[in-house]
Amino acid sequence: MKKKTLYDLKNIKGKIALVRVDFNVPIENGKVTNNARIIAALPTIEYLLKNEAKIVLLSHLGRIKSEEDKKSKSLEMVANEFAKISSHPITFIAKTRGKEIEQAIKNMENGSILMIENTRFEDLKDGNIVNFESKNNPELGKYWASLGDFFVNDAFGTAHRAHASNVGIATYIKESVVGFLIEKEIKFLHDAVYNPKRPFIALLGGAKVSDKINVIDALAKKADKVIIGTAMCYTFHLAMGKKIGKSLAEPEKIDLAKELMAKYKDKLIIASDSVCALEYKDIKGKVYENIPDNLIGLDIGPKTIKTIKKELKGAKTVIWNGPFGVTEFKNYRAGSKAIADELINLKGAITIIGGGDSAAMAMEMGIEDKISHISTGGGASMEFLEGKELPGIAAINNK
Repeated sequence: MKKKTLYDLKNIKGKIALVRVDFNVPIENGKVTNNARIIAALPTIEYLLKNEAKIVLLSHLGRIKSEEDKKSKSLEMVANEFAKISSHPITFIAKTRGKEIEQAIKNMENGSILMIENTRFEDLKDGNIVNFESKNNPELGKYWASLGDFFVNDAFGTAHRAHASNVGIATYIKESVVGFLIEKEIKFLHDAVYNPKRPFIALLGGAKVSDKINVIDALAKKADKVIIGTAMCYTFHLAMGKKIGKSLAEPEKIDLAKELMAKYKDKLIIASDSVCALEYKDIKGKVYENIPDNLIGLDIGPKTIKTIKKELKGAKTVIWNGPFGVTEFKNYRAGSKAIADELINLKGAITIIGGGDSAAMAMEMGIEDKISHISTGGGASMEFLEGKELPGIAAINNK
């Protein structure tokens, strides 16, 4: 790896480590409902504690567009969850800058942890949207950088964004490295795409073709097969002249779908049948290849499942991004469940599930321990698969 890692740091005892983590976790009624991202950051934090650094954690939580948002998106709830699952005491400061933070850092003991408030609180000033964090305000990046001795970026989920808390700090601090989580993400995604064991199969779900045009193109050049399912397949169905009923599609992208099918005719596999319902509800559905006008497709059908199982037999590298049905509905998760069952039973294969909805789906299905790697970044993993440079990683010191 070209970028500096934790192992490149020397003599860090007593030094202040500014650590950008991705603690953007789901919260309901003041409680964290999924702590996977907190758990994913623990190896980096444990390493720094073992080496007696003083750790200052920075993270965002949701989007901040109003004073009301601030009330429900304080990181204090996340700090409490961190203390619970890590058994490490943590000091939380409900500020993003100022004397209170500076004094608290000055008073830190070796091997202690402090967390500052949601970095995106800096996107709002006096009730006005200023986007100091989200637009990488140089003065803010410089200020945060001044608080520490070195910077560790371990937030893969925001690595595709140039924010003050990643690119800004890395720009103005003397030494910057990536943490274990980003190092792991890069290794798995890079090896899968640029040095895959074959056969290499990519499964792409999601609602919009337009969101994943570049990913389809990039993966089709490298994979042996690219299988397209869920709502994204309906734009391709329109391009084939099939009926899609009330299913979600992008009619304006029909020409693009035709172009992709012609360009990769030996590689692209489009879901052929769907389980359909009268409306977007968790009610029992019927299977169609041409969907009647009054129905909506909510899952892949048995014919498509059979095709996918056949293609996955003997696969050695599989990347799966995007559920293949409305997995929050019990009646429409059979397609995704069938794919998951195939993946966890593949012998000697590298299996990778993309971030966002896909990661949540894997957790819900209880297969996270049986998959080689579950990415913590939705947009970041997509852009990496497209071959784009991620600014949050590019800003880190090279070895």
